Amino acid sequence: MTESPLTVAYLLAGVLFILSLGGLSAQETARRGNVLGITGMLLAMGVTAASPAVTGYPVLAGALGVGTLIGAVLAARVAMTSMPELVAVLHSFVGAAAVLVGISGYLAPPTELHGVARTIHDVETFLGVFIGAVTFTGSIVAFGKLRGTLASRPLLLPARHWANLGIVAGCVVVGAYFLRDQPPEAGLRPLLAMTALAGLLGIHLVMAIGGADMPVVVSMLNSYSGWAAASAGFMLGNDLLIITGALVGSSGLILSIIMCRAMNRSITNVIFGGFGAEAGAAPARAASAEQGEVVSVDAPGTATLMREARRIVIVPGYGMAVAQAQYPLWECARLLKAGGATVRFAIHPVAGRLPGHMNVLLAEAKVPYDIVLEMDEINEDFPETDVVLVIGANDIVNPGALDDPSSPIYGMPVLEVWKAKAVVVMKRSMASGYAGVDNPLFYGENTKMLFGDAKKNVDAILAALQQPAPAGERAAA
Repeated sequence: MTESPLTVAYLLAGVLFILSLGGLSAQETARRGNVLGITGMLLAMGVTAASPAVTGYPVLAGALGVGTLIGAVLAARVAMTSMPELVAVLHSFVGAAAVLVGISGYLAPPTELHGVARTIHDVETFLGVFIGAVTFTGSIVAFGKLRGTLASRPLLLPARHWANLGIVAGCVVVGAYFLRDQPPEAGLRPLLAMTALAGLLGIHLVMAIGGADMPVVVSMLNSYSGWAAASAGFMLGNDLLIITGALVGSSGLILSIIMCRAMNRSITNVIFGGFGAEAGAAPARAASAEQGEVVSVDAPGTATLMREARRIVIVPGYGMAVAQAQYPLWECARLLKAGGATVRFAIHPVAGRLPGHMNVLLAEAKVPYDIVLEMDEINEDFPETDVVLVIGANDIVNPGALDDPSSPIYGMPVLEVWKAKAVVVMKRSMASGYAGVDNPLFYGENTKMLFGDAKKNVDAILAALQQPAPAGERAAA
């Protein structure tokens, strides 16, 4: 394939990627967006394989085969609850690829370069490897925090921001040595030194961010991976990599900003690793014993409350995802709707461990889009709600975010479920949420706790709802 048709095909693939992002912006068009993205990627891979620059087809076929096999196995085996960790690992792959492409391109540039052209190529290489190394190590740390291997609490070292500035300054100094006119073998040493420093920076930046902000971190790392891919495109002279990387980088940045606004966080806090966080903050609220008593309820009792209610809101959280309780939950909602109740689902922007996590799970269970509402759409309706059922959510329904200045999540907008007439919180135990803080909601006068596995409890509620209502309940209704 000659250069002009290849460029046209790359532009067409880029247009398909843009249309794919547009489709993914709404649940109704998400499937079409995925199809457009897959089509664009297949087109890009096909025309690249047919280009004159590609000659080692056995190696290419082997790489595609191995990659396809790994992707198919992961898609089949990785549960939806583990998807955030998988996304973080995939981001690390992009970062590692940018580092390896940069080092390889420096040692063996695609064309002979001299003068200004050589300097520009070296600057592109240096920046690409820097971004890739930060993305790689930062994504590995994010994976560890999401999986629970690393503690979710932020690591706030003394003078941490000065340490970050020192690392960046070290990279600049090393960069000056790297850009000198010298053989590639001599320039490799400062390039590798910068790679090590950038990797350390990525570790420190993400370690300084707490678990409550990890969804934003994953989104930001997605942006970093895009810029790393764009840098690799510049190093290789590949227009499609530049276009795709810029799309991923800019869309990831926009999503991160939107999520930061939803959480009342600063984007600089995320980028610079806990900037503005204080290590000596006061402990969040009083101990559990001082807040009140916990009132428990069983599944039949919860079914009775819901059967008697006219306005019901269901708040899904990570616990629902772990238990895969969305399918019987929707059956419960259908029975209640058939009985005349108004049932809606409330989604917090950062519910779960990944943006859109809960929306995908509810879509899997065929929950209609029109009854799945965002936080801003439903918060004002809680005072008129009879029953709120919270399933495995914690931090996103914590009133301490609004009235406890000592709480690590203070200032984060939350679903104000405590304003409803009755709240049932479904949890395995009284353990704190991902942010590691206690939740005063559990001790509220209008709150009842339903302990146990979410799937088993929802199945029990469904079984109770399927039984005819007792005569007393029918008369009250």
